[in-house]
Amino acid sequence: MAARKSLPDWLKRALMKGNRSLVFSSTTVEEVREGVANVFKPHQLEPLSSGGRLAARLHSVPLGQVSYSRLAYGCDVRIDPEHLERFYLIQMPLEGQAQIDSDTESVISGQGLASVLNPTARLRMHWSNDCDQLMLRIDRTALEQICSQILGRPLREALRFHPELRWRDTPGWFNLITYITQLIEGSPEIYQDPLIAPQLEQLIIHTLLTTQPHNYSETLRREDKRLAPRHVKQVEEYIDAHADRALTPAQLAALANVSLRTLYAGFHDFRRQSPMEYLRQVRLQRVRQDLLADNSGASITDIAMRWGFTHMGRFSLNYRKVFGESPRDTRRNQGLSTQ
Repeated sequence: MAARKSLPDWLKRALMKGNRSLVFSSTTVEEVREGVANVFKPHQLEPLSSGGRLAARLHSVPLGQVSYSRLAYGCDVRIDPEHLERFYLIQMPLEGQAQIDSDTESVISGQGLASVLNPTARLRMHWSNDCDQLMLRIDRTALEQICSQILGRPLREALRFHPELRWRDTPGWFNLITYITQLIEGSPEIYQDPLIAPQLEQLIIHTLLTTQPHNYSETLRREDKRLAPRHVKQVEEYIDAHADRALTPAQLAALANVSLRTLYAGFHDFRRQSPMEYLRQVRLQRVRQDLLADNSGASITDIAMRWGFTHMGRFSLNYRKVFGESPRDTRRNQGLSTQ
């Protein structure tokens, strides 16, 4: 098994060459908590070793909407980030182990077993004193948008990954980590290149979506957007451009010059939903984008009504189903991310 293999030299020194990627090296709880929060998010940190003294260090490299990091605390610690909210996190131990309690699931990860943490799950973690992990932080919006683009439609519910990843036994994933790690070591300035970093971001996101099981895996394998007939694509494009307008099935059918029956059959066969369900999902995405970007002080109700939602109770239920959080949570998280 991969857990019994010795670490390759390039993996042992991952992100450690020079001080370019060093974020901090510290022995105090306050400095460590603040330094980790700046790269990830605010959290509770409790040293568990005798004396509670840390020997922590964090290295991190930004790659567009992804960050590649290496973190060790140097003693047993308990970490409580509550919900990650704005990002997905893959933790790959090089040494030691970490126990991650996520909602009703628990993962004990080691050299051969990584953990994949979803943003909507309630998390608690316990790292051993020798735990040293490589970590990929992936922006939630960027990952969801790419998944939606591949599907050819907005997401109907929050994207959730299986929590266990045998990262050294999964060729596609391990080859990705090999490539990124050796690229950064050989060309440490590469992540600052405005053309290269976004390509690496896309490569990481696509590799995760295609190698790690999630609740859309089967749909991604089964559906192909290119096979959809012209009238389905035409209606989708119109909805994408005019989602704030009052649209009816009859208007959409007339726009595509097909009957209502043909329109509904096309969406059912190629999108597994009706055109009005597609419209609702696009509108939910637009509400979320506005909540994340809006600094005007507009109320949640005003933003929802701007995108055609008039029943606030039903809107809130649909929003939570798709994004795994309430509109109020999204607005609160937006406020935290701009501080």
